[in-house]
Amino acid sequence: MARAIIADDHPLFRAALRQALSSSLDSGILEVASFSQLESLLHEAPQVELVFLDLNMPGNQGLTGLTAIRNQFPDVLVVVVSANEQLDVIQRALDFGASAYIPKSVPLESLKLAVETVLAGDTWIPPHLTDAVKAGQQSEKQSEEQNFARQLEQLTPQQFKVLQCIADGLLNKQIAYQLNVQETTIKQHVSAILRKLGVINRTQAGIIFRQMLRAEEE
Repeated sequence: MARAIIADDHPLFRAALRQALSSSLDSGILEVASFSQLESLLHEAPQVELVFLDLNMPGNQGLTGLTAIRNQFPDVLVVVVSANEQLDVIQRALDFGASAYIPKSVPLESLKLAVETVLAGDTWIPPHLTDAVKAGQQSEKQSEEQNFARQLEQLTPQQFKVLQCIADGLLNKQIAYQLNVQETTIKQHVSAILRKLGVINRTQAGIIFRQMLRAEEE
């Protein structure tokens, strides 16, 4: 019975992370090297509580993977583990539902505290970044990102997949083929997405989605 999944494409880092987590988690820890493997495993292992997610693994674009997991598996806690230490990215990761953000530069000993904090129902970021992150949470930009995060939560899992396809530039017919549904169903989803996001057309929806979920500073 697995309790956690480490999703990272670097075998050595997965091994180090697994060793560091072994004393904190009393059940099995699974490993995957791509986002598609992670999604498949989450469908097969509903008992998983924690996912340790690398932002730059194959199949994951910025914060898209985080929001996809939160949308499809709302009961799963996501801990972002990344080499990216930009404050803007950390703030948005928390806004979009991450339970913790662990830079790969932190000592592995800190992982135990992070896991204990997350399992206790709180969020965790490195102590030396706490003040800086809090200082940025009151900006107008931050409010826009928080509002977009709430709007994304309104989408059904299927609508979220359609939005991802729109952001990738696919037409309704292409999306219907990819998701194996009728084109009329996609049109209905698109209308619902535009309404829930408060945008006027699909192009605007795709642009906002890509901008909000990027993992690098402008």
